[in-house]
Amino acid sequence: MSLYNVFDISGTGMSAQNVRLNTTASNISNANTISSSQDKTYRARHPVFAAELTKASASQSNMQGSSVGVKVLGIVESDKPLQIEYNPNHPSADENGYIYKPNVNVVEEMANMISASRSYQTNVQVADAAKQMLSKTLLLGQR
Repeated sequence: MSLYNVFDISGTGMSAQNVRLNTTASNISNANTISSSQDKTYRARHPVFAAELTKASASQSNMQGSSVGVKVLGIVESDKPLQIEYNPNHPSADENGYIYKPNVNVVEEMANMISASRSYQTNVQVADAAKQMLSKTLLLGQR
């Protein structure tokens, strides 16, 4: 693997963590929404990541130097149960007096946001270290 591939790998990592941060921010911003039906209630969303295995196997078989990175497979909704509250005086209550709140746990989402932020920061540091190594390598040729 060449040093240039490090930029591809850290770039896909940063892109994946950006999706994770945006999804977490969406969950937090919708944590206090209220709905009158289960079907219309916001459900927590989470991204699904995978290693780009096709590039990895191609890299191992022909040693072309293709990089391995992170791929966002999609965003899935949480299957945790919604919060149901009996509040017949609420304007959004259904005919039985229930309101429905999202299945978002703000504490978990904040921990997820901190983790994604640190992962993003680590990928930036990896790219910066690779840039410094390339710069130093180029300086070797000048002497």
